[in-house]
Amino acid sequence: MKERILRWSGYGAGGALIITGLTGLLLDAGRTDPLGWALWFGGLIVAHDALLVPLVLLAGAVAASLREPLRSPARTALITGGVLCLVALPMVWGIGRRADNPSLLPLNYGLNLLVVLAVIVLVAAFAMIVIRLRSRPQARTRVLLGAAAGLAGGLVVDSLMAYQGMVDAAGWASAVVHAVILGAVLGAVAGQRARDLATAFSSGVLVGLFDWMVWHLTLRPLLDGEIPTWTITSAGPYFRLLVGDVLLGGIIGVLLYGALTAHRLRAARSAPAAVAPPPRVVIVGGGFGGVSTAQRLDRHAARGLRAEVTLISDTNALLFTPMLAGVASSALEPRHVSAPVRAALSHTAFLHGHVDSIDTARRVVHVTTGEQGMAAVPYEHLVLAVGSVSHYFDLPGLAEHAFALKTIGDATRLRNHVLGALERADLESDLARRAELLTVVVAGGGFAGTELIAELFDLVHGVLHQYPNVRDSEPRFVLVHAGERILPELSAELGAYALEKLRRRGIEFRLKTRVAEASPGAVRLSDGETIPTRTLAWTAGNRPHPLAGALPAEHGSGGSVVVDPFLRVAGIDGVWAIGDCARIPCPDGRPCPPTAQHALREGRTVANNIAAALTGRSPVRFRFRGLGILVALGHRTAVAEIGGHRLSGLLAWLLWRAIYLAKLPGGERKARVLADWSIDLAFPRDIALTPSPPSPGARSADGPVSDQTPAPSGGDHE
Repeated sequence: MKERILRWSGYGAGGALIITGLTGLLLDAGRTDPLGWALWFGGLIVAHDALLVPLVLLAGAVAASLREPLRSPARTALITGGVLCLVALPMVWGIGRRADNPSLLPLNYGLNLLVVLAVIVLVAAFAMIVIRLRSRPQARTRVLLGAAAGLAGGLVVDSLMAYQGMVDAAGWASAVVHAVILGAVLGAVAGQRARDLATAFSSGVLVGLFDWMVWHLTLRPLLDGEIPTWTITSAGPYFRLLVGDVLLGGIIGVLLYGALTAHRLRAARSAPAAVAPPPRVVIVGGGFGGVSTAQRLDRHAARGLRAEVTLISDTNALLFTPMLAGVASSALEPRHVSAPVRAALSHTAFLHGHVDSIDTARRVVHVTTGEQGMAAVPYEHLVLAVGSVSHYFDLPGLAEHAFALKTIGDATRLRNHVLGALERADLESDLARRAELLTVVVAGGGFAGTELIAELFDLVHGVLHQYPNVRDSEPRFVLVHAGERILPELSAELGAYALEKLRRRGIEFRLKTRVAEASPGAVRLSDGETIPTRTLAWTAGNRPHPLAGALPAEHGSGGSVVVDPFLRVAGIDGVWAIGDCARIPCPDGRPCPPTAQHALREGRTVANNIAAALTGRSPVRFRFRGLGILVALGHRTAVAEIGGHRLSGLLAWLLWRAIYLAKLPGGERKARVLADWSIDLAFPRDIALTPSPPSPGARSADGPVSDQTPAPSGGDHE
């Protein structure tokens, strides 16, 4: 209700500004009516006839209202207005002053638009500062103490300057206001570090020097229509002001240090003897959903939320699963597609261990932490983000002989297996065994299966020249899919395009067919066909992690936990679930798809709702519509469907790489992946067999069994 009142108040203000501007236009038609001039300037100071700024602000509010979910109409309006004014600035810059303008003030279109931009920036910055200070009591205290120190310091310094005749009464008042602002800025940027007098004084001097450079050497020349030069000649007239600003900054720094010291002593004396421990929030799962939840709770903690947050995961790295196929095809280094979880967190504790069970009655998570044994981690709020595991539907031989693609270990084992098969085939003289070694079968025609078979095809044919005894026609690639077409999540047109592209390269398809059985040297299909192969990659089935199925709650298909629109597990107080292990209702009523883009937003929403629960506020519903789908088809080809627009070919491939590179966490990982891709364009792929982690299951005669380590929450694709 409060948000609705604020929103419509903003719309009403925008409408009032437009009416005011139009009234001014009508009354000022003859350019003689003083009331028209007053309304003309009173519309919002700024653009011609007081109409441009209200219109762009209203456009921003409308754009905000169309967004789902509605977050900040005011901020969107300010951004939209700023962009439109910035675009219009070059077009009106040359118009200048009008000779026939009879208004009280000369009209300069370019200068007015600069004023518009400055007002928009200042209002936006002030709004953001107020919002942040409202949620950060410690920062608010530092800013207020800094403003008080600025007022005291300004009264002293500016009074001395007025006594010496350097400023008049109007200048003295503006200088005091300037000192208050300078003190607030100093309290915000340096208050937390001002633990000793020397640091506080030096920080104040630096802020005063920076203020002098920004205002006197940069902004004042711009407002006078000149280009800043930052030379001794241009700075000479302002030298006395430099001394005043530096002195003022130093005095404010000293006063701020005294005020902060007194505040800390007072807080220490008034602090209660025993403080209740903060609420404990436990996140299980280190995938997209779990890490996104922890990062958003980090932001809440930085704003003053009292909570002890712990993230538990059996891997200490966030795996960027959309690039796993690139690791399996030797196009990317394994370490480059994962980022340390600890590096992504600042206020959240990380526990590297395996969760064995969750006692929802006692609110305890039981964790195996290696040599330390079993640990019991209590919680007030629990977020389950454990993702999914491979599901083989109890088909004979699949668990023993199929390769999954869930972890870096899976991708590395598959890569080594394919390259090892090439090494053995190069020496094998028996044609039947060569056929088994050189045949790759991928089960599943969704995102993961289609990308995987395309990448493995590129790997084998890209390095085949290094195996002289293997002919180009010998490697065989077969994709088995139960549906009528591959990539059912895309439009039929793009699915047909992908099918035709891969078929032209020589990949075989078995549509409306399932894998029925796997053995060490063959795969039997549901239609009775047997394909001799030593390599079966399984992407045709996933199921929620067993931890989700073990919760005493309502479950959906496959064991997923049913949650309400607020992401709370039905029937269990204090337990939330997101990602692949949860059945989350989307705004259209259907379950949300298990994709990374949904898991990231689910993590942010559940963190906001937990913070709301801890502070007595109401939770918000999860609302998100997918941004688009991208699928790489190898050989510098891809298909994409973004915002209803369909792309294919090289452009879609470039877009795939650009978007996923941008989404990689951390600049270092982006640089490493970009280097891998650049090397892949110029050099053949690496065929060196590298040690791969052992699989915990049994082994077949010629290939390892893929482990079933849970996948990170969020699916394989954006």
